[in-house]
Amino acid sequence: MKKKQRRSFSGWLIRTVIKLFLLVVCLSLFQVAALRYINPPFTVNMVWERLRHELFDAPYVLPAYEWQNLSDISPHLQQAVIASEDQRFLTHHGFDFEEIKIVIKNMMENKGFRGASTITMQAARSVYLPASRNMLRKLAEAWYTVLIELVWDKRRILEIYLNTVDWGTGIVGAQAGARVYFGKNADDLTLEQAALMAAILPSPHKWSVKDPGPHVKKRQRHILTAMPAMPIL
Repeated sequence: MKKKQRRSFSGWLIRTVIKLFLLVVCLSLFQVAALRYINPPFTVNMVWERLRHELFDAPYVLPAYEWQNLSDISPHLQQAVIASEDQRFLTHHGFDFEEIKIVIKNMMENKGFRGASTITMQAARSVYLPASRNMLRKLAEAWYTVLIELVWDKRRILEIYLNTVDWGTGIVGAQAGARVYFGKNADDLTLEQAALMAAILPSPHKWSVKDPGPHVKKRQRHILTAMPAMPIL
């Protein structure tokens, strides 16, 4: 009798896990498919930050967020971001294995650690996931990256990335960044302004556009050098 009960419970557990897995797959597919056509009115991280404030009294700044179509974002900023964040954006399928190899090699040679996140991975993170650091989130990021590359084209990926990326405290996306940092619309950014905005993306809460240090200025120069070879979508 007990053996039958254990088998019954095991069968129920397996069926439940499979159903939950299929539910997660279907929900995530729906989320990604929907944003192929609908511009996100907010991001999960925006909701997460507000919840942390309401539940745990964490510091909170009402985010500036204003959607701009890719055609209304400066081509300079498109090139600068690709030059800064993901130079093989058009040729990979969400994961830049060449960059991953370099990261692993540098770690083995004790040359320090740098990220290998692509624009697709960062878009997945910005739109669908809270700003936490754990293995579950990394797995979810990888899963959404696969779905995004299957469902969106590169133009849509870049458009959503530029509109949802964290550009500083309370600054979400290119339009908000351009207004806060330069008092202009995202389509009016100059070459140098675009490169400076792209230069702080790896650490937007540590580095400053308004008061750039030597390292940020060096990154800006490198980005300006690389920009002419970068695509405009």
